[in-house]
Amino acid sequence: MIYRLKYDPAAEAVHEAMPAAASETLTLALADACHDPLGHTEPYGEDDGVVRMLVTAEAFAVLLVGDTMKTITVLQVTYLG
Repeated sequence: MIYRLKYDPAAEAVHEAMPAAASETLTLALADACHDPLGHTEPYGEDDGVVRMLVTAEAFAVLLVGDTMKTITVLQVTYLG
């Protein structure tokens, strides 16, 4: 089942402000995570299957995976550029 993507407003602003190529890479990685959250992300701290991290060459995002409602909330985006 595909997960629905949600954004914290501050995380969304950072993603939108990134250069086009880095933003597209992150967008594609988030799309992959929506199809398989645990397979396309890494644990953030203790592996509880809920708070995850998505890493690309130029950015990383902290995600909250909600299995009950099938959502992935992007809590933070950091551009490493």
